[in-house]
Amino acid sequence: MFPRILAVAVTTIALTAGSVLAQDFNRRPSFGTLNLNFNFAPDPTIVNVTAGGNIPAERIGGPGCVGSIANPPDVRLNYRAGGGLPLYISATARTDVTLVINLPDGKWICNDDFRGTDPGIVFNRPQSGQYDIWIGHYGRGAGVPAQLVISEIAPR
Repeated sequence: MFPRILAVAVTTIALTAGSVLAQDFNRRPSFGTLNLNFNFAPDPTIVNVTAGGNIPAERIGGPGCVGSIANPPDVRLNYRAGGGLPLYISATARTDVTLVINLPDGKWICNDDFRGTDPGIVFNRPQSGQYDIWIGHYGRGAGVPAQLVISEIAPR
């Protein structure tokens, strides 16, 4: 289903408590909360969102994070890992979008152009807990239709 990916550049940024300027990942997500346990169905689980916002992603994640995002998370994923399954979080849109995630351990991870211009991250040993997810867009302030895709079937 997914093309084989030989190498992926993923930027992981750890931030100190005062680093998050305008971002509030404690706010209610704009497009809902998913509660998924390992071996969930349907796989993939897809959420329609509007990507983008007015906040430069690098404000929260540093220079490795790109695009503009909204203040509240787009989607919150409460995930219970297990069964040795990976977790694959990606986004698709007709235009170039980016991905910004606050992990359960408080670290930030960002990606752009994992598969074509679509971002994606594979967690081979995912953490259990809360993942706050933003889908960014390069047109600051412009919202574009996008889909968040959550799967345990890693791309090949």
